[in-house]
Amino acid sequence: MREIKRKVLKQFSSARIILFGFIIMIFVGASILSLPISSRSGEFTPFIDALFTATSASCVTGLIVYDTATHWSVFGKIIIIAMIQCGGLGVVTMLTVFTQVTGKKIGLRDRATLQSALSAPQIGGIVRLTSFIFKATIIIEMIGALLMFPRFMKDFGITKGIYYSVFHSISAFCNAGFDLMGDVSKFSSLTKYQSDIMINVTIMLLILIGGLGFLIWKDIFDYRFDIKRYSTQTKIVLTMTFILVLFPSILFFFTEFSTLDIKTRVLSSLFQAVTPRTAGFNTIDYTKFSDNGIAMTVILMLIGGGSGSTAGGIKMSTVFILAVTMCSILKQDKEVAVFKKRIEPDIIKNAVAVLFLDVALFIAGSMLISGIEGFSLKETMFECASAVATVGLTLGITPHLGIVSKILLICMMYIGRVGGITLIFAAVNPKNSGNARYPKDQVAVG
Repeated sequence: MREIKRKVLKQFSSARIILFGFIIMIFVGASILSLPISSRSGEFTPFIDALFTATSASCVTGLIVYDTATHWSVFGKIIIIAMIQCGGLGVVTMLTVFTQVTGKKIGLRDRATLQSALSAPQIGGIVRLTSFIFKATIIIEMIGALLMFPRFMKDFGITKGIYYSVFHSISAFCNAGFDLMGDVSKFSSLTKYQSDIMINVTIMLLILIGGLGFLIWKDIFDYRFDIKRYSTQTKIVLTMTFILVLFPSILFFFTEFSTLDIKTRVLSSLFQAVTPRTAGFNTIDYTKFSDNGIAMTVILMLIGGGSGSTAGGIKMSTVFILAVTMCSILKQDKEVAVFKKRIEPDIIKNAVAVLFLDVALFIAGSMLISGIEGFSLKETMFECASAVATVGLTLGITPHLGIVSKILLICMMYIGRVGGITLIFAAVNPKNSGNARYPKDQVAVG
């Protein structure tokens, strides 16, 4: 019996544990959300819609078929925010924290799984890193809630103000995009607060901090302003974050919000540059965006946040590495280097694979849903980019989709959260992978 158990466990690689962990959380959450206790009306919710909501929450996406505030009961909302928190930090991270609290020993296999889940470079110190991540998350979310509380207390009262502050702080930090503003206006997100500096700045900072990546936090915490000691990963992510906030916000400022007063225009431009990577809140109705604005938003959604963060997408480091690789080819350099550090070919191959898988999934999903539902390709591309990159922004078509299209979006959200590479690693048996060296040949490209 022990030998059988050992063989079964051996089949569960780190990738498979991560995949099945999310699947279990999604289906348990969907089962609970489908019960009458989870809906405000006290009626059963169709399982496909409960499954869609559970997937969106667990994969920290934010796409919804029901308005969160008006459809779900308080119990249902608690289940949703719990899934968002677990999904943002990762199932493995939450299980590790629980194991630490109960005093159980964390074995080498568990540490290896944790390393894979956090995209950590080494297994040493992984448990301490997990503790740091969990504590830092709670502190950041508490600060975010405290900053938003005065405004929400003014609008909704003390009790509801606390509830709204905590919910939106967790949702923003985990880059989930779920909101409770449906009591004001259904599917309105944060449009009511488009001129509120405190709400805008707090939400943006929570999104950015959550989307940097846990290892980047550690570098900043350890070395403060000694940038030279930062890892190459940290330098890449911080550089890309600056670029992807500055230039899109300038574009939005001059092309999208000319009718707004200057303060609201600046806030809206910054917010709409930050939220696609990959939070899902919005302070402007995206159906009123120009085609150029929609295209820029789709690009930002697909790029996403940092590796090993609460954000989804292709990831900033992936895009940066590919851009630098292209530049090195154009300059005819023998090696690819970033910040005076050589990038190994395996990393470049992984970056190419991630880009190809996500773009292929995005295009195929967009075409399929457009063909099935009859929506324009622009609408379905926006929705599919939002699903694949686990963003949650929408042009309003999600509630009107049929079962097949909902299942497609569910699959895209799941793959977007766990990662296409992780999915393939889990499916492929390493023993069967080919390592044969074949004769070289020349193939023309470009």
